[in-house]
Amino acid sequence: MKSTLDVLIVDDQAGVRYLLEILVKESGHNVYTAQNGVEAVDKVRNVKPDLIFMDVRMPIMGGLEALGKIKSLAPNTEVVMMTAYSAEDTATIAMQKGDFMCMSKPFDVDEIKNLLGYITTNRKSYQQACISNYA
Repeated sequence: MKSTLDVLIVDDQAGVRYLLEILVKESGHNVYTAQNGVEAVDKVRNVKPDLIFMDVRMPIMGGLEALGKIKSLAPNTEVVMMTAYSAEDTATIAMQKGDFMCMSKPFDVDEIKNLLGYITTNRKSYQQACISNYA
């Protein structure tokens, strides 16, 4: 199993993308970014990332719609759905579209670092887990 992940960050907020990009790069992984679901689907066609951090609500194409398209293109890609809204509602919908995790925004920096480390060493054992950060 490779120790470096190809990670796609999908969020319409530049600040969120930038923060996640820094955290992922500091953890030694490759980073790709997209501003919406349409860009994300295009990136997945070319890159086939190991992991995607994706916002739920974005213009043009939201995260839940993109999730279905992404899982058909790259079924082994792990997806972390990020939302500032109810993670429980998002989890129910996203679970129907494939394996995922759900993370509430704002998220904790250490939580992201720990998640990257865990996924690097245990890629498949966390499928269909949903973590919440209601602080």
